Amino acid sequence: MNILITGEKSYVGLRLKDWLMHSYEPYNIDVVSLRNENWRSIDLSTYDVIFHVAAIVHKKEKPDSENIYYKVNKELTIELAEKAKKSGVKQFIFMSTLSVYGIEGKMNQKVIINNSTPCIPNSLYGKSKLEAEIALNDLNDSQFKVAIIRAPMIYGPKCPGNYVRLRKLAIKVPVFPLVNNLRSMIFIDNLSEFIKILIEKQEAGLFFPQNKELINPSTMVKLIAQENSKKVYLSVILGISIKLIGNRINLLNKVFGSLIIDPSLSNYKNLSYSVVNLKTSIENSEQNKVKGVKS
Repeated sequence: MNILITGEKSYVGLRLKDWLMHSYEPYNIDVVSLRNENWRSIDLSTYDVIFHVAAIVHKKEKPDSENIYYKVNKELTIELAEKAKKSGVKQFIFMSTLSVYGIEGKMNQKVIINNSTPCIPNSLYGKSKLEAEIALNDLNDSQFKVAIIRAPMIYGPKCPGNYVRLRKLAIKVPVFPLVNNLRSMIFIDNLSEFIKILIEKQEAGLFFPQNKELINPSTMVKLIAQENSKKVYLSVILGISIKLIGNRINLLNKVFGSLIIDPSLSNYKNLSYSVVNLKTSIENSEQNKVKGVKS
């Protein structure tokens, strides 16, 4: 099977490539950058599947940055998908985001995303991704299957984002707040296995992969510390303090706040894609292991 991954420097894309190359299936995988015009000359008819993960994600939003978000996350996505459909590509997998809902985790209440949660994005990232989703769904048919992935926080070896923040704290601070909130997260290998199954089954639709276990950020920090031979004391008093001020500080909500995907949305193939448990996922992340599942 021939697969094209967009996003030459994409963490998710490159880890997926590693995962697929470790499987028994005969995958031929190319990775391409969409940052220049060269991709437009590629003959997409040679590919069975396109995994589109290239996007503007971690860029700080400014009033004048609307154009770049819509150009890359929406317009480029649509152009690529239309070209893929005309070229006879069978499946288009789009890496979207929970930002389409416009909600953050909350310190003092359980936030659950379910089938009735409305999409009201409040960021350029979320808005541009949602508009891309809508356009892609219009292209979906029996000959061109569109799969859209709204994943929670992704973590793994050298993963950018909130995991890096938690890791720094786990290694540097001796005391950490004990906060009992839970979050949906997904380890990169579990996400890669999930995408592998989507490819194998030629799936279409909207998907919400996550780990089997909901994760407590305080527990995650303790596990990270243990893997680095550090001791972290989880403080109830600090946890109470964080909860008192957390809802006024966005970063604290992102790290500690409750944000859960309803498990019923993620029960694809009975969660068979969740092949690595929490403890092992932290061990692998801290030891920078790259493994695949032979299947």
